Amino acid sequence: MSQSDRGYFQLEQAREVANVFAEHGVEFLFIGKGGAIILGYPAATQDVDIFPRKSAENGWKMIDALRELEFEIDQRTEENIIAGWDLVQINQGPFDLDLVFAPDGIENFDKARERMIVVDGFPVAHIRDIIASKRASGRQKDLNDLPLLEDFREEFEKSRRGEFKTARELATELTKTNE
Repeated sequence: MSQSDRGYFQLEQAREVANVFAEHGVEFLFIGKGGAIILGYPAATQDVDIFPRKSAENGWKMIDALRELEFEIDQRTEENIIAGWDLVQINQGPFDLDLVFAPDGIENFDKARERMIVVDGFPVAHIRDIIASKRASGRQKDLNDLPLLEDFREEFEKSRRGEFKTARELATELTKTNE
């Protein structure tokens, strides 16, 4: 089935990914335009970008989760996931999925995870990280998105002040409460 036959990535598919990845203990963040959409950005995308922790253990968990989601993972793709290649594209499944182990413009998984925003159970890279990644990619389609994403970021941050907290903010609050 071609991508045009499958249509656009849907929020319900993101929920399935988040649920199955959580069941398998996969460490990951939604990034890219799909991540921005989860945060409320009014757009569509034909694939979803996942930023997984780069480790063999996390890779094996991810492979099991992806197979449960009915993605076809051949031997070569399996090896690339376990090795944590910078980019692993999976086009044989219910939708197109990009595993981006080294997104442009983001230092590393741990730093991004400290800043992540959890929205309705979705672990999403901070909108500033999503924008930084698109800017650093240098791809024309990403550069075209930047003005609208920056406008969205401004409105998102204004509307969410105090409502959402990063993982670091939550941990700091818990530490202070337990002292």
